[in-house]
Amino acid sequence: MPAPVAPHPFPLVPRTPHARWEERIRRLPPLEGVLGDAGRCVVVAPHPDDETLGVGGLVGAMGAAGREVRVVAVTDGEASHPDQPGLACRRRREQQRALRLLGWRVAVDRLGLADGQVADEVDALVAALRDRVDGASLLVAPWRGDGHPDHDAAGRAAAAVAEEAGIRLLSYPVWLWQWADEEALAGLALRRLDLPPSLRRAKAQAVACFRSQTEDGGDGPVLTDAVRARAAWPWEVVVDEPAP
Repeated sequence: MPAPVAPHPFPLVPRTPHARWEERIRRLPPLEGVLGDAGRCVVVAPHPDDETLGVGGLVGAMGAAGREVRVVAVTDGEASHPDQPGLACRRRREQQRALRLLGWRVAVDRLGLADGQVADEVDALVAALRDRVDGASLLVAPWRGDGHPDHDAAGRAAAAVAEEAGIRLLSYPVWLWQWADEEALAGLALRRLDLPPSLRRAKAQAVACFRSQTEDGGDGPVLTDAVRARAAWPWEVVVDEPAP
């Protein structure tokens, strides 16, 4: 199905109240067949923090289960506050600290593509992901209808690679909750991963590492109260994409 069109930048106040999303999420079927798989998992993060916000609990759960997890950091997130010198380095350090909190078995590959211009580098991203999924059994990436151009491009690249390699693809939303209504979810195979208290604490500590995004850079924080409230949900939601 074609993805709905999202406004960008996103409204500060979510279009659909969190209580309504939570009611919908509670009714979702659980995510199955992930933690029992021993294969390597590759997680695509367009910007440092996307992997933590979207699937930090899943990353932590797979690490705790002894599963190898590799995060592909597509950009360094330097465009979130382009007037701040050294931001890319700062965001890399924040991501590394967050991933250590989620699991010591998590490795990071940095591609260094330009923040905000991933759509212009889809072929390069496909090639990079093709190399990194060799031997993997699961690819996790932003949903290609999430609404941020970098997220959507990364999602399209991941979908192409997953189909080519014949591996399972889970897609995670980050910004969809900010702008969408329930109609945007129609037809998606949404699944819920319940997070135990220990993982919720680890994820909260990991989100807190991204101070460059939670501080007011003049236009308000990138990770608003609403974004942080979603990161504190007792579940995570992914789209269990059709098998290739």
